[in-house]
Amino acid sequence: MFEIDRNTVRGGKTVYGAAVGILVLDTKFPRMPGDIGYAPTWPFPVLYKVVRGASGERVTTAKPDDHSTGLLKAFLKAGAELVAEGADGLTTTCGFLSIYQKELAAHCDVPVAASSLMQIPLVERLLPPGKRVGVLTFDASRLTPEHFVAAGAQPDTPVVGMEDGREFWRFMAHEEKTVDIAAARSDILAGGEELLTQHDNIGAVVLECTNMVPFTRALNKRLGVPVYDIYAFVNWFHAGLNPRGFNLPGDPL
Repeated sequence: MFEIDRNTVRGGKTVYGAAVGILVLDTKFPRMPGDIGYAPTWPFPVLYKVVRGASGERVTTAKPDDHSTGLLKAFLKAGAELVAEGADGLTTTCGFLSIYQKELAAHCDVPVAASSLMQIPLVERLLPPGKRVGVLTFDASRLTPEHFVAAGAQPDTPVVGMEDGREFWRFMAHEEKTVDIAAARSDILAGGEELLTQHDNIGAVVLECTNMVPFTRALNKRLGVPVYDIYAFVNWFHAGLNPRGFNLPGDPL
């Protein structure tokens, strides 16, 4: 919020009223309703900035300790620009970016919710004893223990990916311009069922991939367990950056 009271305002930024800034991968695949990169998904204004050169391939194969490619530098620069333009907090369009959480928060000096994976420790504390969080990801072969540790999760968190040529993986990995929605939904549901079949102690699912959000509800209904995604995480994140007011006398606007 930029209003101090009803008579005084404070400047210092370029854009006002959009607390969340979203660092977007440099991609061209379709983004359907519910996707983090589909602007009407959000019930509040957001700021977007594309990190040029940050392809899905580069981001999902980046190593936490490999800064030689310039990828981290590009995210830090874009994040700082979003903050200067008006963002009070930052998120990203890829859960693999948990590996840059600390660097982004330190460099940009605002709260950062880099990855949906950061929900795992909290969700596990909500579950009955003996139950664990399972993760659905874009590509399980690329999601390493380092990604989980950077998110504050256990390195052995159960995970199932969408690789092996399925529709969901295909349209993202190959930058396809079209997607078969029914086939993509089927992939997500099959992945969720595989996760619960492989691990009989799954009490909730966290979706690493921000592009899975359009299918969260269908997955929840199919599996019968809570499913948490980047949409839920960023709504929670935004609630702290710009809390709801209740119009009490003397409240700020």
